[in-house]
Amino acid sequence: MSDLFADDLPSPAPDQPGDDAPLADRLRPRSLPDVIGQEHLTGAEGAIGRMVAAGRLSSMILWGPPGTGKTSIARLLADAVGMRFIAVSAVFSGVADLKKAFAEAELAAKMGRRTLLFVDEIHRFNRAQQDGFLPFVERGTVTLVGATTENPSFALNAA
Repeated sequence: MSDLFADDLPSPAPDQPGDDAPLADRLRPRSLPDVIGQEHLTGAEGAIGRMVAAGRLSSMILWGPPGTGKTSIARLLADAVGMRFIAVSAVFSGVADLKKAFAEAELAAKMGRRTLLFVDEIHRFNRAQQDGFLPFVERGTVTLVGATTENPSFALNAA
């Protein structure tokens, strides 16, 4: 018997936004080559493109105005090299959230999975909180990708 309430429309793929998703989600790039305007970084000869081709990412800071694709690029980087993606926002997160993320990353590392930790608005963490990332980045527990709208030369610790 047919279900009267069944939707005859095909459902979108799990990584595809539905028709009712916000426009920004529907227009978001699905792969690194789809990112427009950053070919000098994401293209085959760019620094990020070469890292992806090698399958090894270095920690980095993405700096730019809101809406320029910093979060999208971080997600695509994780996908491109097969890393787990954990996102935290410095506006809404604190030390407890970071400890949880680091613990998850350490557990994943024991199972052979690498983790990309994306920190949005990283400039909002104070100097001590920023310093707290260092041991986990140095040990390779996480690859840190921070996003900021502030000039990193002034807003972030040099380490």
